Amino acid sequence: MTGYIHSIESFGTVDGPGVRMVVFLQGCPMRCQYCHNPDTWKMAGGSPMTADELLKQYESARHFYRGGGITATGGEPLMQLDFVTELFEAAREKDIHTCLDTSGVTFRRNDPEYLKKIDRLLESTSLVMLDIKHIDEEKHKPLTGHSNENILDFARYLSEKNIPLWIRHVVVPGLTDHKPDLYRLGLFISELKNVKALDVLPYHDMGKVKYESLGMEYPLKDVPPMSKEGAIEAKKTILQGIRDGRAGASKPDCS
Repeated sequence: MTGYIHSIESFGTVDGPGVRMVVFLQGCPMRCQYCHNPDTWKMAGGSPMTADELLKQYESARHFYRGGGITATGGEPLMQLDFVTELFEAAREKDIHTCLDTSGVTFRRNDPEYLKKIDRLLESTSLVMLDIKHIDEEKHKPLTGHSNENILDFARYLSEKNIPLWIRHVVVPGLTDHKPDLYRLGLFISELKNVKALDVLPYHDMGKVKYESLGMEYPLKDVPPMSKEGAIEAKKTILQGIRDGRAGASKPDCS
């Protein structure tokens, strides 16, 4: 089977545990305002590669990847679900740690055939990194062009299956940094039994250059980057929501 690959990072250190080969797949249905890879949106394009070709590249530098493995990201890797499954199954046969970095937006619990495919993928997935863009449905839609319903349901499904999960959340000034929303996100995370880590990332505007090179207008051109201190404070609010949710003492009026 052939997959369509946007690019490969051979020495990734922030896309799962250890040093990793990060495979960026082509195609994404989301249109996140702060996306820094808009050239991955369209399914057309990318370089055709097989799972065997990717694994040969990994094996050629396997000694660098001790404690690491392969991460499939994008774009949205679940847009190429069958290919990622083939890649992960072949990787696990070689005892390679596999990480799926996804938004979960394509998840469809009410589609039995789709669920079979997802379950097969999860059987060979060591870790899922799930990007939760916004906990509020009405704010999520203009931010990404999509509902967050499938995303949150995918998080619940992963919890039901007890698949190790890292949650990621990007903090954007004026868009995703509202304390009550951050607290609500913490309350939601408190319901999940499989969360191993929480990454709260400060928004940066390094994608501006890529948008300019593609002749596209950058949606957040007037939004300043989020400071590291701001991201730390946001994480504290989320963690408070997690603690309160687990203690059964939610305080949704957090401000």
